Amino acid sequence: MQDIRNALRALRAAPLVSLVAVCSLALGIGANTAMFSIVDKLVLRTLPVPEPERLAVIGDDEGDPSSWTNPIWEAIRDRADLFAGAAAYSSTRFNLSASGEAEYVDGLWASGRFFEVLGAGAVLGRTFDASDDRRGGGDGGPVAVISYDYWQRRYGGAADVIGRTISLNRTAYTIVGVTGPEFYGAEVGRAFEVAVPIGTEPVMRGTDDSWLDRRSTWWLEIMVRLEADQGVGAATAALAAVTPQIRDETLPTHWRADDQANYLKGGFTVVPAAGGVSSLRSRYQRPLLTIMVVVGLVLLIACGNIANLLLARATARRHEMSVRQALGASRRQLARQLLLESLLLSTSGAVLGGLIALWGSRLLVYQLSTATSTVSLDLGPDWRLFLFTALLAVGTALLFGTAPALRAARTQPIEAIKEQGRSVGERTGGGLGHGLVVAQVALSLVLVVAASLFVGTFARLATVDRGFDESRMLIARVAADRAGVEAGELPRFYDRIAEAVERVPGVASVGWSVLTPLSRSMWNERIEVRDGIELPERERLSYLNLISPTWLETFGTPVLLGRGITADDRAESPRVVLVNETFVRTFIGTGDPLGRVVVRRAPGGEGTIANEIVGVVKDAVYQTLRAQVPPTMYLPGAQEGIPTSVSLSVRAERGSPMLLAQPIARAVTGVSGDLSLSFRTLDDDISASLAQERLVAILSGFFGGLALLLAALGLYGVTAYSVNRRRAEIGIRMALGAGPGRVLGLVLRRVGAQVVAGVAIGALLSWWGSRFVGKLLYGLEPTDPVVFVGSALVLGAIGGLAGWLPARRAARFDPSEVLREA
Repeated sequence: MQDIRNALRALRAAPLVSLVAVCSLALGIGANTAMFSIVDKLVLRTLPVPEPERLAVIGDDEGDPSSWTNPIWEAIRDRADLFAGAAAYSSTRFNLSASGEAEYVDGLWASGRFFEVLGAGAVLGRTFDASDDRRGGGDGGPVAVISYDYWQRRYGGAADVIGRTISLNRTAYTIVGVTGPEFYGAEVGRAFEVAVPIGTEPVMRGTDDSWLDRRSTWWLEIMVRLEADQGVGAATAALAAVTPQIRDETLPTHWRADDQANYLKGGFTVVPAAGGVSSLRSRYQRPLLTIMVVVGLVLLIACGNIANLLLARATARRHEMSVRQALGASRRQLARQLLLESLLLSTSGAVLGGLIALWGSRLLVYQLSTATSTVSLDLGPDWRLFLFTALLAVGTALLFGTAPALRAARTQPIEAIKEQGRSVGERTGGGLGHGLVVAQVALSLVLVVAASLFVGTFARLATVDRGFDESRMLIARVAADRAGVEAGELPRFYDRIAEAVERVPGVASVGWSVLTPLSRSMWNERIEVRDGIELPERERLSYLNLISPTWLETFGTPVLLGRGITADDRAESPRVVLVNETFVRTFIGTGDPLGRVVVRRAPGGEGTIANEIVGVVKDAVYQTLRAQVPPTMYLPGAQEGIPTSVSLSVRAERGSPMLLAQPIARAVTGVSGDLSLSFRTLDDDISASLAQERLVAILSGFFGGLALLLAALGLYGVTAYSVNRRRAEIGIRMALGAGPGRVLGLVLRRVGAQVVAGVAIGALLSWWGSRFVGKLLYGLEPTDPVVFVGSALVLGAIGGLAGWLPARRAARFDPSEVLREA
């Protein structure tokens, strides 16, 4: 307790040093704790269910988790002896609104034994059983289970929620249970709010549009619980024994012979899934671990700064330490005293850093969420987070406190009475301090190079030519599944909706399509161009979209050759198609594309369809900004079978397009009151497509700048301390005729040597580490010379400025005053 009191007094005696140290540690520890919190929840944690180590998912023959058709799921489900239990699920969104603008909840299609297999019970009511999962629903009709959070938020935790009816996509479901507060489903990063049985899918979608019997609609994840003594190898072997039967039973009969043969050769693999499955994990694991390394390096730089500060303080307190030794204190006691001061600093920084982490982790999760996908992670503090923070506090205390403590312990008692004691030991501390500065500069260069690469990647993606004009674009998703429109009349129905929207004041143009760019949805088919380039079947893949005549004009994608789609391209007209530039290069080459015929498989697999190329359009981004523009076909929606939901793309004349949402909703519901709508801007889709790169760029840029600041402060502090210790030497030099220029050069030579050494070491570290971030870059090589040279120049300039300030002060010393002080 006496040591603690002494440590507190010592820290209060130097408030500026203590404040700088605590704030530096708070930023470093807070950033590391925030990143660990997310990585722990997303990557390291197991599902909060009993015996999660026994959970596994069915993957493809490469061992990758995959989606499966309902016939495959039913074939595995019916072979109950393979595993202790099996369940299927699929994440989706349900619309609570009966008509007009949609109100979505995060939904889950779940098999009857889903909750039983995962071991998740209900805190109120019950979960599903096999009878609820019958086609069309159980004896009591379609039922639903809601999550604990949704129960609290929507129903205020009302006990009488059981038995209430909830409307999902305008289908009535009876709530039969509420899950526990810790259970969020099997997908990490996405929490369900309402779960319904898979068997009720035809009730919601309609029997004509049901996916239950489709052998080529891949939408279900399959999770199994292994027997207590069953490993994944044994489970894979058991599944392999029945794979030929399953494949034969579920063969898509409408596929071509080659595709059927490949399907029959396919296998299944049982993949461990104690941590659940997560598309978010696969997308963000590498970026998050990269940023974890970045913030770890920032903490090392902060520790180097604090070590230099404490070394300077230890020198200033040498007289105090020698007096204590003369009065009987042992070297161990002195070292313990200084280590305790370091521990108090790091503990204070850890407490403040913990508060920063709670705020920062939630901000990071918010950055991961998009307009159409909400990321949900339980970021509440727990013992793992407390342990990590505590270890950081102790580790940093040892890292920056050991050298000053050992240095103080070497102080001799005689120094208390030696008049020249103030100058003793300058060399012993100076070498270590300068070495720490070199290390700080090296690590700072690594972070600046990384930040430059990631910010450059984001800048290139944000400015890439998309092939369309995204300004003032509103996307309205229109669902007509309950409007009672015949399939053949849907194109004319959507044309009427587009005409009604076009009459809304402020609308410049409008078109409709099945897909929109950057929505992460895709549709591709194997095709053949008559008299085109001969390609293997696997390379004859083209992406496609079904569009209205005004869609390309609305998006601002120009027709480069031939004509666009017109109102005359109807079902009874000759089939036509527009293709993009990449399509021409891939399938036609240098010949004239107009008049060529594209042959593709007819819907249902019976026969083929031939479309004549009547126009070539500019290349435009299809699914993601990162991917190269694929060969793409644009087909008239009026000549194809279109789904019951399409996207209206509306360009506003001026201002924010979201201001048009309400007038457009009134215009659409004026055509039919049985339509549901949801709105987003095209900018939202672009922002969502850049979410990963933006997050990495923001964090790396911030911490790269922080590293530069810390390195500059460290260099300034060591140089200023060195100048102060050498006042007498500099005064003598100036008295003997050395001018300000020579004094300035004397100081800056040492600073320059430190910066050059740090840059050289940092360049080698950056070159070595750049190989690990190549997959995160776009338009840049990991060892881009411009980035390396530019980063070195920036760091050199900042280091030169940090050294020039104390050097300039040294050059202004008055020799007479300095010599009198000595």
